[in-house]
Amino acid sequence: MTKAADLLIRNVHIASMQDNGQPYGLIENACVAIKDGLISHIGSSQDENVRASAEFNGAGQWLLPGLIDCHTHLVFGGNRALEFEMRQQGKSYADIARQGGGIQSTVNATRAASSESLLQGALKRAARLVDEGVTTIEVKSGYGLDTDTEIKMLETAKEIEKHLGVNIITTYLGAHAVPIEYQDNPDEYVQLVCNELIPRIKQQGLASAVDVFCESIGFSPAQCEKVFIAAQKNGLHIKAHVEQLSDLKGAKLAAHYHALSVDHIEYLSSSDVPVLAKAGTVAMLLPGAFYSLRETQLPPIDALRQHKVPIALATDLNPGSSPIASLLTMLNMGCILFGLTPEEALFGVTKNAARALGLVNKGQIALGFTADLGLWDIEHPSQLSYGMNLVRPTRKWLAGQER
Repeated sequence: MTKAADLLIRNVHIASMQDNGQPYGLIENACVAIKDGLISHIGSSQDENVRASAEFNGAGQWLLPGLIDCHTHLVFGGNRALEFEMRQQGKSYADIARQGGGIQSTVNATRAASSESLLQGALKRAARLVDEGVTTIEVKSGYGLDTDTEIKMLETAKEIEKHLGVNIITTYLGAHAVPIEYQDNPDEYVQLVCNELIPRIKQQGLASAVDVFCESIGFSPAQCEKVFIAAQKNGLHIKAHVEQLSDLKGAKLAAHYHALSVDHIEYLSSSDVPVLAKAGTVAMLLPGAFYSLRETQLPPIDALRQHKVPIALATDLNPGSSPIASLLTMLNMGCILFGLTPEEALFGVTKNAARALGLVNKGQIALGFTADLGLWDIEHPSQLSYGMNLVRPTRKWLAGQER
């Protein structure tokens, strides 16, 4: 029986990122049909069982799922380039912070910025990601640390979708740092986050998840647990920055609350990895921050592999510790710095990245999945990890529409 479709893409090799027993979920000499924005058929390139309103000849290129950057902070005011110069001249982070630098400088700039200026800056950064084949971007708040600015950030993030043709997933990161107004009473700020901001953000549909920074310079495990409880009460997913600078057992705590992902995890103990596996929590690696901060403590990659914990990769695009707007660079860094294979890295920005965001119909080329796709003029998918700034997609589709 002949099937009807809106678009038929013929003559492509597919890195489907399915678990089909082949590296990269390989399907050679194939075609993909799209109907109503979804993948409706996958067959051989010579398949005559589909009739489509439009056809496209991929000319032997590689068709991949649209890439997913599943951890960014790309909405912010100002920049910290002068602080970077100061660090390179030998000034310590503490010295810079005492002069009004660090995260507080970004908070000040973000609070002062108009919604329009925040949007224009975010669009420039997001456009760099989209140019590399990224079709979904997670965007966190966390540089407002007050009610009005946190909401302004989340509203701005959602505006990106209207301008760039990219899917935006928003996360509320109120527990990013203790704002200067609450330095003497951080617990009161946590109460504000839990009792006022989380319910309001849920009610207004501004975010699908809540994040925390569980660290000695951020929030204690006990404070983070209060945020997790409030998030669950309001039906929001949980994510967590944990074990970046020390081992506070934040990953175990987040997994106990069925977190979608635990992020950074350089100091995660190998003995805690089984807890992540049992909870189905994704291990999020952020090599950009590892690189920028000149870290040396490696995440427990072998333990994650041993216990089959899904590994995701993301840019962590932010003005301080990872001012890097290139997900393809993260593929290379994940391989070089953390020892991932190119296949593991690519799974980290497709299937596993989707899982880290709770997206059940993205990150793979499979029947019924959203047709977010990228076409690449490469000889093998490993080329995406192999170099830096060497490749770009030749075409992109978002829900089956060419972008």
